Amino acid sequence: MIISTQDTKMAILAALADKDVTKILNAVMVRSKSVNTIMREQNISYTTVYRKTKWLLNKGLLVVDRIEITPDGKKSSLVHATLQSIAVKYEQDGMIIIEAEENLTALKKVMKKFFSME
Repeated sequence: MIISTQDTKMAILAALADKDVTKILNAVMVRSKSVNTIMREQNISYTTVYRKTKWLLNKGLLVVDRIEITPDGKKSSLVHATLQSIAVKYEQDGMIIIEAEENLTALKKVMKKFFSME
C-alpha cells in the first residue's frame, strides 16, 4: 500500500531514522512482546523503550496485541508492529513516496479480537 497522509509519512521517516525505534520495530515484527522484554532483549533503557513505544502506538506503527497479568500482579501490554516492510523513494521534485506492506499477523490478531467481542 502507498502511504498517502503526510503525518504517517513523517512518522515512518522519523521511525526509520531512530536507531532505538528500529530496534523496537524489529523486536516486535514477528511476535508480540512487552516493554520489559524489548528492554532486556534489545539492551535499551526502560524509559526509552516506554517513551518510544508510546510514540509508535500513537502514530499507528504499533498495536497492542493483548494485555497480560504478570506473576507479581502487574498489567503488561504486548505490542506488535503494524508494518512488515517499508520502501522509501525520494524523487527529484521533492516528492517522497512510501510503500509499506502491512503486517498481516498483527492485523489478523486485532481483527479476530474485535469480531469475537460480545
